[in-house]
Amino acid sequence: MTTQFDKIYHGIAQEVGKFRVAASGMAWKGEESEGVIALPSGDIKWAQWLRVARNFQLRIDMKDRRRETFDGFAREDHDKLAGLMKQHFGVTLEVRDVSFKGWNWGVTDFQGQDLAFLVSNKTSFELPLRQVANSNIAGRTEVSLEFAPSSSGKKPSRSAPDEMVEIRFYVPGTHARQRGSDAGSEKSDVEEEDEETSAAQAFHDAIKDKADIGQVTGDLVLSFEEVLVLTPRGRYDVDMFLDFLRLRGKTYDYKILYSSISRLFLLPKDDQHVLFILGLSTPIRQGQTRYQYLVMQFAREEETTAELNMSEEDITKYDRLKKNYEDPTFEVVSGVFRALSKKKIIGSGSFSSRDGHPGIKANLKAVQGDLFMLEKYIFFVSKQPTLVELSDIHQCVFSRVGASMGATAARTFDLKIVTKSGPEYTFTSINKEEHEPTESYLKDKKIKIKNEMVPDVEMMLAAGAADDDDEEMQSVASSGDEMPKPRLGGDEDDDSEEDEDFQASETDAGSPTDSDSSDDGGVTASDASGDRELAKGGKTKGKGKKKDGTAKTGAKKAKAKAKAKAADSDAEDDEEKPKKAAPTKPKPKPKVKKDAGSGDEAMDVDEEKPKAKPKPKPKPKAVTKPKADEEVEPAKKKQKTSD
Repeated sequence: MTTQFDKIYHGIAQEVGKFRVAASGMAWKGEESEGVIALPSGDIKWAQWLRVARNFQLRIDMKDRRRETFDGFAREDHDKLAGLMKQHFGVTLEVRDVSFKGWNWGVTDFQGQDLAFLVSNKTSFELPLRQVANSNIAGRTEVSLEFAPSSSGKKPSRSAPDEMVEIRFYVPGTHARQRGSDAGSEKSDVEEEDEETSAAQAFHDAIKDKADIGQVTGDLVLSFEEVLVLTPRGRYDVDMFLDFLRLRGKTYDYKILYSSISRLFLLPKDDQHVLFILGLSTPIRQGQTRYQYLVMQFAREEETTAELNMSEEDITKYDRLKKNYEDPTFEVVSGVFRALSKKKIIGSGSFSSRDGHPGIKANLKAVQGDLFMLEKYIFFVSKQPTLVELSDIHQCVFSRVGASMGATAARTFDLKIVTKSGPEYTFTSINKEEHEPTESYLKDKKIKIKNEMVPDVEMMLAAGAADDDDEEMQSVASSGDEMPKPRLGGDEDDDSEEDEDFQASETDAGSPTDSDSSDDGGVTASDASGDRELAKGGKTKGKGKKKDGTAKTGAKKAKAKAKAKAADSDAEDDEEKPKKAAPTKPKPKPKVKKDAGSGDEAMDVDEEKPKAKPKPKPKPKAVTKPKADEEVEPAKKKQKTSD
């Protein structure tokens, strides 16, 4: 007797079919493809019933560890299926509870070939470990699982469903490994302390053990230990199998299919090292960083003796593959990769720099690297290699940094590559001697070239013109102050006459002090500013010294240092010394004038500077008296200021 259920889905397919149960087994047949999935009764191990997105699911586990799932059953079908399973196959239909809380924290449980995530002891979701391609520790407490796409090596169709490619688990805390009876009772305590690791590391190791990452699914052909990999940086053990290779590092393990290798490059880095580069169609990842190129570095003089773990019949199936190798390491590695991946190795072309190397030093943004000019590519090898196909180049522009950069710009140039697909790459700080071979290489490849470089002579002229412009700017800045210049000439004559009168008074009063010299500097500054009314009398001049002298000598120093040297007369030369002293001594120090004679005069000098503003009021009286008695001139000034 056969029982049939309609509108049932097989796996994650979108095709609807019919599901039949009989004593001989179970089978599913699609309505469109008419494909048949048969499950013999002798291979059925157990059955489960659980709620899924498409109603209820019947999960059948086979004795060969194969699992089949069928969705679309109604709730009422449970009793009927449970009876059929018990009647025909002697299997109990187990009901599994599913958590619908939507929590993102819970407990992980390894159930056969699946990783179950449990929330409140109920299954939230399950991950098939067979589909795990890589497991990495992203940080100290995060474990990242990467899944191999089902359509690897093929272009996915537009109607293909979305697939999860990565999932991360946050695993905090520590975990103590238990060695069991092998550790021994005496050493157990010590070893438990040594074996205590982070919970993330323990979870990562468990994933590697359960998934196909840590398992050898084929015979190991050849293994290279401690290979220096520049990108991603570190030392890795390279295990080569017939269909894939494994990179085993201290933190990261990668499984790379030979079918995902798009290009192979073998390029000399310098006289001592050689670079072997793998271009990957599916980049490997470390956290959020993607690496599309795998860059290995080998010493040129290092040699390796190796024997492949392959029979002679298998070796003959591959091109230029040998049983035994006794050659430099980079030749052995590149030869085995070329044979197993069935990709040609791209070497250095005919380009030669001034030093005879196929590459030149350059910078891309802030990253320094080697720029290789190959037959069909321009390859920039650095921490993040960049490959540009010659067929995709629209034009190349040679340019140089402006003359303002000085001698450094004259020794280097920039190469800007504009591609047809859109991106632009600007390689900077290239030695000027590499310009000629680079230009000839691009011309041979029939690439459009635009030269924006400035010859050295023009750069020198531009630098000279810049200096002339600076001088013109200075002359323009000084031309705005040309009006005070005739004042200086006219006032200097007046100053010289007035200074003679003032010096006569000073000879009678006593020897000149620093304050007097500073006052003289204030006179010239005030007279140069246009205070001609104060020049009529000696007292008004002495009072105007400290008003205008302190305020305008600073402005005069800022604006007219060059003008004073070119336009000052011999009289100004005599006055320049006190002018320089004027701004440095506006402080209370020059207040002490004991050369005047009496202590009262010294007190008057102290009051002179703080009360300099009310001085103009007694100006008319002060003007007449110094002419009559020049000797009394300083004393009368101080008495009036004290009033």
